[in-house]
Amino acid sequence: MTETLTELEQLQAEFDRFRRRARRNARKTQADGLLMGVVSMLTPRDVVCDCGANVGDVTAQLAASGAHVHAFDPDPYCIDMLKKRFADAPNVNIHEAALGTREGTIQLMRAVNFDENPKGASVKSTVLEGGRMIDQDLGHAIDVRLLDFPAFLRDLIAEHGEIAFVKMDVEGAELDLLEAMEAAGLFDKIRLTVAETHENKFKELRPRFRALRERLSEAYPITRVNLDWI
Repeated sequence: MTETLTELEQLQAEFDRFRRRARRNARKTQADGLLMGVVSMLTPRDVVCDCGANVGDVTAQLAASGAHVHAFDPDPYCIDMLKKRFADAPNVNIHEAALGTREGTIQLMRAVNFDENPKGASVKSTVLEGGRMIDQDLGHAIDVRLLDFPAFLRDLIAEHGEIAFVKMDVEGAELDLLEAMEAAGLFDKIRLTVAETHENKFKELRPRFRALRERLSEAYPITRVNLDWI
């Protein structure tokens, strides 16, 4: 009986993994389609932000529209890749910084397998402690610039009147940013904001994420603020 239960449990675990993978693939397909639609509507007069640009795959699509792209990433590995990739793209402005609600410095932690696979692991780099598969030894962390992103957005809006598109994938730091943007009414000046949220990686933040989702879904349609980017 015990052996049968174990086999059933293994089958259930395998099924759960398959179901999670299928959901992730479906969200990725949806995000790719949404991005294609966004890019098709951009013009060289538009300004967009790629927050958590990593090695520039989304930045490249946005830049191809002719829009002016502000690409942000704190990881020196990613910044080196971005600078090489967009060296000849005058409409791409690369910012080597983590995004927060104040100016200063902060420590960036990388995935435990970063040295073995820097390109694959760089997507997990985070400024929040407690993430899964992250090297929590602060002796290995990197001091990086912290940029006041709500203030940066306010300056862009003052200069251009509005921002066409903001994509945010910053490994948990999005919670503080989105809350600050909400409080400042910045979503009203952005045509579309999309974010990948990471409450699955940071259990203690889940109540705040839940409350934020509820407030934003009441205040804005998903065509203005979408917290299910991927």
